[in-house]
Amino acid sequence: MTHTPNNSHPLPIELKEKMALSGKRVAQIEIKPKGDVFHKLWKANPHHIPNLSPTLVQNCQLHEGEIGTVGCVLYWNYFYEGKDCVAKTRILAIDDEKTLTTYQVVEGDFLKLYKNIYMYCHVDTTGPNHVVTWTFEYEKLSPDVPDPDALLDFYKRLTKDIETKHL
Repeated sequence: MTHTPNNSHPLPIELKEKMALSGKRVAQIEIKPKGDVFHKLWKANPHHIPNLSPTLVQNCQLHEGEIGTVGCVLYWNYFYEGKDCVAKTRILAIDDEKTLTTYQVVEGDFLKLYKNIYMYCHVDTTGPNHVVTWTFEYEKLSPDVPDPDALLDFYKRLTKDIETKHL
């Protein structure tokens, strides 16, 4: 007699709810072959971003630590979905070899909807064109909260603004 595993065991309710609230979104944007400059901007000179995309980002100030180092906290003013918004982000990791910077949103408007948001900015500098990959990992406060697709669109537009004016 052959036994076929029964995969219909229900998941515990708590696990189902957590899975429904957690998610990941990824966007890739092709840019001119100056990805190393893009990485350095986000890592060491984010205070220049408002000059490159003033309609989206109005201000970026150092709040804590030293710019370009792990642990530094940045305070952002930005225009999102028709509203003036604020955020504080902490740099959690910088990998210059992989051109990858990891951020956590630690305060601000997005935390009214999300328990946490982690953002990863990776720049692939191989090949004739470079690719910026924005990855957002998040946990919503409730199932009614939308996935942060609009936030991903915001970062796509911001990436293109920076490419137009800086790269």
